Amino acid sequence: MSSVRPPSRIYSLEQAAIEAPSLAALMERARRSQDLLAHVLHRIPAGLRSQIQAGPLEETQWCLIVGNPAVAAKLRHLTPLLLQDLNRLDPKVTGIRIKIQARGR
Repeated sequence: MSSVRPPSRIYSLEQAAIEAPSLAALMERARRSQDLLAHVLHRIPAGLRSQIQAGPLEETQWCLIVGNPAVAAKLRHLTPLLLQDLNRLDPKVTGIRIKIQARGR
């Protein structure tokens, strides 16, 4: 005896977010993180920008994901300037974590 599955519904991301508040909250945090990166991008040397991604935003800590240790070192030097700019946009963000993206082998 075969089981009959009901037709599946296809949802847009916006529809799914409306029906799942936790997904909506996650999408909002991701959007805020992207906004923060856009706000401070002018402080980051042009040659490094392509190696930086907005990471998780959790409470007062924002994470930047970088491609290699050299980019991480440069960003650590820029952190005070980035925080100064961020404070104007979102005073709740008081710290920046920098994570080096793991590369697959």
